[in-house]
Amino acid sequence: MEAELKSLKIDRSQKRAPEKSNWATKWIIIGVILFLLAGAGRYAYSTLNAPLDVQVSRVRVASGDAASGNSVILNATGYIVAHHKIQVAAKVVGRVLWIGVDKAYKVKEGQVIARLEDDEYQAQVQQAKGNLENLTAKLAEFTNGSRPEEIAVAKANLDSAKADLENFKTTLERTRKLVAEKVSAQQTLDDAIARYESQERRVGSLERTFELARLGPRKEQIDAIRGQIVQARGVLAYAQTQLDNTIIKAPSTGTVLERAVEKGEFVTTNFVGDKGAKGYIISLADLNDLQVELDISQNDFSKLGNKQKGVITTDAFPNLKFEGVIDEISPEANRQKATVQVKVKVLNPDEHLRPEMNASVAFYNEAPKTTGERVKPVITVPAAAVRSGAVFILFNGKAVRRAVKTGGTTPGGVIVEDGLIGGEDLIINAPADLKDGTAVREKKG
Repeated sequence: MEAELKSLKIDRSQKRAPEKSNWATKWIIIGVILFLLAGAGRYAYSTLNAPLDVQVSRVRVASGDAASGNSVILNATGYIVAHHKIQVAAKVVGRVLWIGVDKAYKVKEGQVIARLEDDEYQAQVQQAKGNLENLTAKLAEFTNGSRPEEIAVAKANLDSAKADLENFKTTLERTRKLVAEKVSAQQTLDDAIARYESQERRVGSLERTFELARLGPRKEQIDAIRGQIVQARGVLAYAQTQLDNTIIKAPSTGTVLERAVEKGEFVTTNFVGDKGAKGYIISLADLNDLQVELDISQNDFSKLGNKQKGVITTDAFPNLKFEGVIDEISPEANRQKATVQVKVKVLNPDEHLRPEMNASVAFYNEAPKTTGERVKPVITVPAAAVRSGAVFILFNGKAVRRAVKTGGTTPGGVIVEDGLIGGEDLIINAPADLKDGTAVREKKG
């Protein structure tokens, strides 16, 4: 019995072998295979599509006109300025009622750009008109002379005075006899004489009045009135001009560079600074008439001549070239700077140029032959870079095919007349199978 119980005990010294999982083993093997395939594919893709290493050279514009043999004799820097910059000011004092332009507006000569309040100026015109009409009426009165009724009244007054004079004369003679006969007192005779003499003077005055009424005003009086009329017309014309000047017009065609006032601001005929009344309405310039203002060192001034020509470039658009010619030379030098101011006229300006831009002028020993057109940049590239009328440039990590027009040859290579502007990364010695759009990168070292 005891032997049977012992046989029933569990022998823990022996471990049970786990059962094998066939499905787990299969998935592990499949995963390893896929991982290896993915790595191999990525390696193959990166190997086959790796950017092609190419030799790159930056395309540069020649410093002289290589096609014609011209060379730069002097480079100078300065600023673009408007040849004629105008500050449009008001001729009268007033408050801005309306302004119809803003910065960068293009205006034509005679275009209304602003209006000032004009109530006071209209009142002055009305006053001048009234004065002129009054003097005109007075001249007409003097010119036409006295009316018949006025002459008749003057004649009647004279006749009445003469009748009274005869009456006073008769009374005087009678009184004189009575005094001689000692009938009347001497005082009575004195009174009669006084009345007669007074009436005699009155008759003389009425005679002159009648004669003036019959003859009319004197020529001098008429001339004086006419002079006053001329003066009144001048006052009216001035008042009307002042009224017209409240309407401000553009004096020339150009572009508005600055708008100095707003509606409601007060303008004056004198510049008073940034605060208070403004001295001008806008600043205006013709952007088709531009110059480059240069300060030339006195040591280099002898290199330039009158009407010297050159090529103008700007920092903003370095790939654009413009023709220029010396238009103005200062008659005196600047002692402090040891320079002479020179202004170069831009012969072919366009919308890219702005006043106050930085600009450089390359003066040549000979002027470019073309006039009124942009000066084309002279570009020379290695002959090996040109293939079937095209070159490859590196752009955004790809080879880009660019058709070019070539000209003559120089010791440095082939002159490219069209297709390149300078600054491109040119692929040198491109592989024969290089295609447009192929991924490339610049070869280092």
